[in-house]
Amino acid sequence: MTTDKARIELLEATLPHIAFDGWSLKSIQAGARDLGLEPFDVQNLFPGGVADLIEAFSAHIDQQMMVGLEARDLPEMKVRERIASAVRLRLELLEPHREGIRRGLTYLAMPQNAQLGLTCLYRTVDAMWFAAGDRATDYNFYSKRLLLAGVYSSTLLFWLNDRSEGYSDTWAFLERRISEVLKVGGRFGKVMSGALSLPEKLLDRGKRLGQGGGLRARGFGARRMGGGARPGS
Repeated sequence: MTTDKARIELLEATLPHIAFDGWSLKSIQAGARDLGLEPFDVQNLFPGGVADLIEAFSAHIDQQMMVGLEARDLPEMKVRERIASAVRLRLELLEPHREGIRRGLTYLAMPQNAQLGLTCLYRTVDAMWFAAGDRATDYNFYSKRLLLAGVYSSTLLFWLNDRSEGYSDTWAFLERRISEVLKVGGRFGKVMSGALSLPEKLLDRGKRLGQGGGLRARGFGARRMGGGARPGS
């Protein structure tokens, strides 16, 4: 069994315990016991403990999202439809772990874990833009990811408290957020080259951290799907 596969198996065995014990070593150890693993196995698979577990979980969901998006006819969609599809699919993949996500955000809100949260968020929005066919290498590379990070983060928080049937309120909220971004996007882009220095540095740091291999980083064979944007997107 490869290390990545073993990490995924331990991750999946740990997830049911997170709703009760949170993102903790106790949860990891419980998952390991379910698999008959020894403590040294846990240390080898997740040497960084909880931080490694959260990073692996985020990468695993990103990978599942990319696989799901590859099965969709994204080239026939407008860019806003591709992005909406990516955000919605990722939230649908998170749905079985809703309470765990809530606890995970609490963990990432701690100052000492802010870099981990930034890294995971960068990889997620980067994967979404690759799926949408993004080709920008200028400052728009950062501005698009910064804007999408805002859309995804706000939609995630809304979704966590949504009680509507089929999360219909969340999907309506997502459409509104995308529309708002499109309205301000032009003005935002004009000033971005001069005003993006701090966000660009932060995103570039996240990008560098996300360029390793395996579940510790991107954890998926993301490929750019589709071509350029359709007119009117």
